Amino acid sequence: MAPPAEITIPTSSLKTPPDNSKPYTLYNITLRLPLRTFVVQKRYSDFAALHHTLSTFVGTPPPVPLPGKSWFKSTVNSPELTEDRRRGLESYLRAIAESPDRRWRDTPAWRTFLNLPSVSSTGNSAASVRAGYGIPNRDAANAAAAQDPGTWLDLHGEMKRDFQEARRCLARRDTATDNSTAVEAGSAAKKALVKAGSLLTVLGDGIRAMHDAKRLGEGEIRRRKDLLSAARVEREDLEKLSAMVSAAMKASQRAMPSAADKAALVGNGPKSRGRVLGAPLPENERTRELDNQGVVQLQRQMMKEQDQDVEELAKIIRRQREIAENINHEVLEQTEMLDHVSDQADVLTGKVGVAKNRVKKMS
Repeated sequence: MAPPAEITIPTSSLKTPPDNSKPYTLYNITLRLPLRTFVVQKRYSDFAALHHTLSTFVGTPPPVPLPGKSWFKSTVNSPELTEDRRRGLESYLRAIAESPDRRWRDTPAWRTFLNLPSVSSTGNSAASVRAGYGIPNRDAANAAAAQDPGTWLDLHGEMKRDFQEARRCLARRDTATDNSTAVEAGSAAKKALVKAGSLLTVLGDGIRAMHDAKRLGEGEIRRRKDLLSAARVEREDLEKLSAMVSAAMKASQRAMPSAADKAALVGNGPKSRGRVLGAPLPENERTRELDNQGVVQLQRQMMKEQDQDVEELAKIIRRQREIAENINHEVLEQTEMLDHVSDQADVLTGKVGVAKNRVKKMS
């Protein structure tokens, strides 16, 4: 049996409909599952509908009552009411999730409310959770998740996976033997970079919100800002690599000479001052008006452009190596700190054992 989901409502947000009608409050429900942490946004009216459905379906209300509706105040302009209702709704959900009586959380209404996979699809539940199953407004949910310290790290991991996917697509594009495969891989790489860029923006906004709300210490805020700085550099390098390698491929395709041009360059061609017509490959717009000397000059220019592209590519690779070395250095530091914590825990365990023995002797 899978462990129950850990449910919290750390924050709330104010939502204004697109038609500029009356704004309302959304409560950001954070669910921590074994494979993923994600956020679901619900209004108070959604909670009221859930409470009515659960009470009707089970025949008895949930173990904790739903916070009552206020007729004289609104959460839109009352931060105190918003905070009180947030705490009450969190206690309401946690009571259902942690209750020994499973009747309420085994209902379809409960799983639908939290966007969880149905019981009949347990075989696909892992894949559904990894894919962000059931998040109707993913952008808004990501923005809310980025304001929570725990889900912020999950979004950062998702962004890193998008970077890895973009890198794999670029490698597949560069090794493609046909044009359709190369175009498809390039399009997939751009899609992954766009998704990673949107997550990068959301994570930056989340850092500022957590800093203003003082949910993290200054040291952790600086560490996460460094992670975002490295991610921005990685995204820029991938975008440059995508554009640069594509330009190099086009230049190499344009620089392919014909058989007659090759013969003329090595001196085996006909001794004439003009171009030799009737070559095996047709002329193109760049070479049609050129003589042999012009073709040589064009090829030299293309080779120079390719050399410049290779130099830029080398710069990107060196930068990637620096980033990898910095990440390795940080991992080593974190490992050393964890080892120190483990050693201190062993020392503390020994002291606790000595204290227990002394207590036994005294008793």
